[in-house]
Amino acid sequence: MSLDFSQPQRQSAAGIIINGAYVAQHLVRAMFIPLALFIVKANKTALLYTAFGIIAVVVLAFVYGYFYYLKFTFYLNPLKQEFVIDKGIFSRKHLTIPIEKIQQVNINQGFLQKIIGVYSLQIDTAGADSKEVDIRAINGEIAQALRQHLLHGQRTPTANESDKETTVAVSTDAPLIKITAATLLKIGLTSNYGQSIALLIGFGYAVFHNIKELLKALDNDYGQVEQFVKSGFTLFSIGIVLAAIAVLLLATNVIRTFIKYFDFQLSKHSQSLLISAGLLTKKNTLLHPNKVQITEYSQNYLQKKIGLFKMSLKQAHAGREQSEKEMKNNNTEIPGCSAAEKNELLRMILGRLPKEGSTFKPNWRYLNLPIVFQVLLPVLIYGIFYYLIAEVRAYYPLAVAYFVITLILTYVGYTKHRISVSDAYIIKQSGIWDISQEIIEPHKIQSISTSQYPWHKKLDIGHVSLHTAAGSISFSYGNFTEIKTLVNYWLYQVESGDEDWM
Repeated sequence: MSLDFSQPQRQSAAGIIINGAYVAQHLVRAMFIPLALFIVKANKTALLYTAFGIIAVVVLAFVYGYFYYLKFTFYLNPLKQEFVIDKGIFSRKHLTIPIEKIQQVNINQGFLQKIIGVYSLQIDTAGADSKEVDIRAINGEIAQALRQHLLHGQRTPTANESDKETTVAVSTDAPLIKITAATLLKIGLTSNYGQSIALLIGFGYAVFHNIKELLKALDNDYGQVEQFVKSGFTLFSIGIVLAAIAVLLLATNVIRTFIKYFDFQLSKHSQSLLISAGLLTKKNTLLHPNKVQITEYSQNYLQKKIGLFKMSLKQAHAGREQSEKEMKNNNTEIPGCSAAEKNELLRMILGRLPKEGSTFKPNWRYLNLPIVFQVLLPVLIYGIFYYLIAEVRAYYPLAVAYFVITLILTYVGYTKHRISVSDAYIIKQSGIWDISQEIIEPHKIQSISTSQYPWHKKLDIGHVSLHTAAGSISFSYGNFTEIKTLVNYWLYQVESGDEDWM
């Protein structure tokens, strides 16, 4: 197969199946609950017509996949050094991406792609939505060669050079970081509690809602679910439920960790980092260290005891405003590494290990708002219900525990909130359970904003935010005179320096 990317070419023919399955999957997700309820109440004749309807939808999805395959082409313009994609059936799109703007190229392989033997190639730039630049079915050899060209701006290899070029693209040194199954188990037991709690809450709500909908569909909803919940709502049962949730939480953490980070490896490839991981979906990422805007590493109490760090490499995201989840998905995460591996990775990205400079701490008034709104106000609301509703009085130990724990956590957050400034680095520390260190280089600052409440002027207290292409870091309730001095120094560094921000 020719590797001359200067001529427009289509995806692999397997793209017909991949695109058809992609459309069918979205249709099934959108119609699953209404369709399930209809099937429960429908008679045999209606079920037969429904089956024919489902078959017709699947056929139409694969017909759409066929025409999408025909209309999707991509090529490299060697003169302008641009990557060009033409796609769309009813609404045609012509995407042109300058190669120097490409900051990350991912080669992924989902479950269906593994069966068929193809890969998807996704391109991330600082000014485009990565979903717009997604080739869903491409041969692995072509994907590796194309990724090499897109990231390094190499000339398009000829057919005679294809074997050599592909070998270079996939060859790597011994992994800098390789996470074993034992380490993944430690990661699953000591991290990502918040995400798993949110997942369990969403799952519990979905189960509750679907049971209610099913009972309504069967005309048998007499409040059984609510009555079951109320009948078991005692202090002892709450303890049992919390223990069960804790076990379920840890199990969920471990499973999620193994699925996402199975066989995680990070290697140095030329001047880039090659990262691969995934159980059901294999994801391969190649990125330039100099395009990392913010380097973050974190560690909680349990991870500190076993010498484990978590790292996040934050790159420039799309020009449009993104949600926190979208920005997080654009980051490259290393779920677990030792202190020596962390230091080696910092040297690769920053050139040397960052050293702390002058440290600035917040004023004690940093505690005021969190104590009022997170500690006193909830306890006050409970106190009102305590005197008005007799049933809630038995739960006062929980209110006392909430008051003490929240007060302690608020104070811990205050003691960990600080910023360290040296000539070459700015290090922001924050967190309560997971203590994180965010490192940026001054020349990567895009803009700086400061603010001060009117009632803090006499106290000389203010806030500062450093905005980069990968997000912002903020320092609150600092000495405003010192903040203004730092801002002037950072602006001088940005204006007088000749280093590129990416």
